[in-house]
Amino acid sequence: MRRIVCLACALFFLWNFPCAAENYVLVGQMGSEIRYELVQRVTRNPGTQKLVLSFVVPPTFESPTYRQEIHGFDLAFSPQPKDKKRSQDKRGNQIIVATWEPTPPEITARISFKAQNQTRLQQLQTRTPFPLGKVPSDVSPYLSPTKQVQSDDPRIRKLAKELTQGVTTQFDAVQHILTWIVDNLRYVTPPAKYDAIYGLEARKGNCQNFSHLSAALMRAVSIPVRIVNGVTLDQPFNVSRKSGVLTFKMGQGRHSWIEVWFTDLGWVPFDPQQTELFVSNRYIRIEIGIDNNEAINDGLLRWSQISGSKGKPRLQESISADFDRDQVKLSGSRQEYGPRNLLLVPPVQATFTEIKVEPPPPPPVITEPERRKLLFRVPFLFGNLEFPENVDFAFPRGPASTVGTDSYQMTRNFVVETAEYVTTKLIQYAQVFELRKPVKLEKIGLALHNFGGEGQLWLELRQDNNMKPGEQIATSDFINLNQLSLKPGYRWVDFDFSREKPELMPGNYWIALGFTGSPIVNWFYTYGKPVGPVEGTRYKGVYQADWSNALSYEFNYRVIGLTVESSKQSALSAPE
Repeated sequence: MRRIVCLACALFFLWNFPCAAENYVLVGQMGSEIRYELVQRVTRNPGTQKLVLSFVVPPTFESPTYRQEIHGFDLAFSPQPKDKKRSQDKRGNQIIVATWEPTPPEITARISFKAQNQTRLQQLQTRTPFPLGKVPSDVSPYLSPTKQVQSDDPRIRKLAKELTQGVTTQFDAVQHILTWIVDNLRYVTPPAKYDAIYGLEARKGNCQNFSHLSAALMRAVSIPVRIVNGVTLDQPFNVSRKSGVLTFKMGQGRHSWIEVWFTDLGWVPFDPQQTELFVSNRYIRIEIGIDNNEAINDGLLRWSQISGSKGKPRLQESISADFDRDQVKLSGSRQEYGPRNLLLVPPVQATFTEIKVEPPPPPPVITEPERRKLLFRVPFLFGNLEFPENVDFAFPRGPASTVGTDSYQMTRNFVVETAEYVTTKLIQYAQVFELRKPVKLEKIGLALHNFGGEGQLWLELRQDNNMKPGEQIATSDFINLNQLSLKPGYRWVDFDFSREKPELMPGNYWIALGFTGSPIVNWFYTYGKPVGPVEGTRYKGVYQADWSNALSYEFNYRVIGLTVESSKQSALSAPE
């Protein structure tokens, strides 16, 4: 079938009952001028003898959907290193390596440049066939299996073959694979492992798992894919739709995505974790490789120390970006075919097969006589539960690995602080949750970080009104801000509803955060929609009568209470 489709960025795991598909074709442009700065401060361990920092110079890059121009790149050190070298690796990355020996007590590295970024989502046309056939010698390395991209694993090969059965164009093959990724993986950080097989087995992971599994499935059917590492910026942008505005926002920090090679388009960026078949101009593209074990040079810290010394250097990293110019004009139209979770793509003219997905069944309807007979005895816990608890995001490095006798290294960490300042005086935030069985509510927990201030917090429980917060049902007890820890990191804060203990029947409900005074509190969120509907995160100005924009992510929350035993267990079962 010949079709114009939107296949570009799988941006979020979104689920909207009763709709069967959340595929949006986007058209329009984004153009920005960005002043970027990254600062690293390294404090040595007393036993450190030699310390090495490496960075990759972000290149100017152009693809059919994304263009990046870098101007005025500068890398400054204090104090100056004993040695500084610049080289190019076999993937074309420009690497700067600085060495201090002996090592000063503290080292500061500062990168700055200006980026002119543009995203163009206009109609593309591709005739790249599937299977692809022979590729140029400079492209062929990106067909190889690795320890992180296990494209030769029988499980990977079997699934890739099943997903692309009957496909005749590469575009169609990519669409089928990424649709499966969007519907079957959910974002968590940090995962236990970062490779493709872990993502396949656990059905979850961070940006590295999404990139590695996407690359593995595509390489298994001879589609060239390379891993891209860079930085995402937290500048939000809006997409206009018939159903209203959808606001997209990413955390500011390190990120990994992929680029797929087409014979007639060249390298085209896709972000499986963000459910995009493009990348927006909120991305800074820095380094490429066959996997994330190879693309480690940007932000790499190596050192050697006296034998028997304990501890490691301490590294603090901060990223800032000022948008001197920012023009966004994007509109989206919904397509009535797969996937079930949200996928954003530009219009593409190619031969492809529509992927039909079935909507989930509706929540069970409980009549009033049935309701009066319910006995709430079974402990209940549900929500968007996984987030990096108690992590100090100012020091994002993970454990050190040994690279020789008394020699070690730390690579960059992809743990990103994704959170909203939810106690700003003029904005209120709300999050939906969906129950598929009756629950007597006791508590609702939020993943919060208290930065100080004064005042009180509480939660409002609201009914659903056409996928917006409606009439208030119950209110939690108040929590004084001085009851919350000021330690770095996010942790559960439970709001008590045991005084009212509302009995909630299957359906959608909204959590709205209320506050008094001047608290400074962030609420952590997860990319995508791990458990909630598409329109299930909203905000509004306090002087607005109606809740406005839907958000592209889902806050972390937990619903605690009691549910029922039922002979209709299949109909009244809780979501996993």
